[in-house]
Amino acid sequence: MNPFAMVWADLRALRWTALAIVALIAMAVAIGVAIGAQERALRKSSTVAAADFDLLIGAPGSQTQLLMSTIYLQLEAIPLMDGAVLKALAQDERVADFAPIAFGDVSRGYPIIGTTSAFAGRWGRIAPSEGRLFAAEGEAVVGADVRYKLGDRIAPSHAPAVQGRKAGEEDEDEAKHRHAGHDYTVVGRLPPLGSPWDRAILVPVESVWEVHGLGNGHAPGVERIGAPFDAETLPGVPAVVVKPRSVAGAYALRSHYRQSGAMALFTARSQYSQSGTMAFFPAEVLVGIYRALGDARGLLVLASTLNATLVLSSILLLLVAVAGLRRRRYAVLRAMGAPRLYVLLVIWLGMAALMALGCVAGLMLGVGAAGALAKAVEAQTGLRLAISVEAPELLQVALLFVVGTILSLLPAAASFRSPIATELRG
Repeated sequence: MNPFAMVWADLRALRWTALAIVALIAMAVAIGVAIGAQERALRKSSTVAAADFDLLIGAPGSQTQLLMSTIYLQLEAIPLMDGAVLKALAQDERVADFAPIAFGDVSRGYPIIGTTSAFAGRWGRIAPSEGRLFAAEGEAVVGADVRYKLGDRIAPSHAPAVQGRKAGEEDEDEAKHRHAGHDYTVVGRLPPLGSPWDRAILVPVESVWEVHGLGNGHAPGVERIGAPFDAETLPGVPAVVVKPRSVAGAYALRSHYRQSGAMALFTARSQYSQSGTMAFFPAEVLVGIYRALGDARGLLVLASTLNATLVLSSILLLLVAVAGLRRRRYAVLRAMGAPRLYVLLVIWLGMAALMALGCVAGLMLGVGAAGALAKAVEAQTGLRLAISVEAPELLQVALLFVVGTILSLLPAAASFRSPIATELRG
């Protein structure tokens, strides 16, 4: 006899109960899948965003704050490092290139970042998708998501933090603090990087210094941009990105520019002479952040596992109740001569079908939920998360299915423990 016709009849007769079981399983699966996929995407995307920042040097303080401000553009007011370090880096044979990072201005909610043309092109790794890189003061290159066009004029405004601002729109505070007479002209657009820098406006660091009345970092009469910065007194900078010539050079530079290692660079006249510097590899800080994320993920996975256990327990009780409701039907089958294995197969196939539908629906729901959360993260931070389902999520779903189908044998086996006559009278 074909068991599938009986299975389909059972599911149709108990369709609302079956839908409830599928929904419970789907929710349990979706939570686990969404947690795993989202956490992995966040790790990968944040690592990619930091790839071009080999070594960061800044004033002593919070490494995490400097990393978040410089790489992820979660801009906050941070201590300035003595600009004399730029001269020292220019003379250091271990340095292949370096770029000061200066911020503090915005335009329509987009942060304006002062740096060098070389770093805007990521040391030659990328080329503008439109136009060219800036080559003089007053020029700007915009990120892929910035809603300015080539030739547009950008009016900077002083606003050290951009959190809470809606990109592309000017707020009242920005309009009140505009730097009149210091507009930039858009000359290029960068390709998508999948990082918060897609929403940044990049300009020569000299322009940022001059907007704030600090000079341009060069000797009087020198109009070029970029290193070497040879003014007698250089403005302070929040951070410097360094591209070392070698791995050994990178570790030597990090050691030299750590908190007390650069004191000899600064003269007694410098207002920063007591501050020194700190240097670190972004990966060092990210490992600590990932460890914290891993701890949080562990708690979420534990909660998800407990949730799945409770759901499975509820489903098992529900399946026992469903099998009880259908026991007279199964007793009739047994009275008509159907083998016990056939009855067991009918009951088990129906329950396994519900488990399979719930797992597939939960997998799709989990991917959808992770994708929606990724869009929210991107809208808030500019960090583009690539959601994917990999072996851990598939293994989790498979484990839930296997355990659920094995447990489904219990109510199936219990359905023919009683004598046929008793079941028919009941």
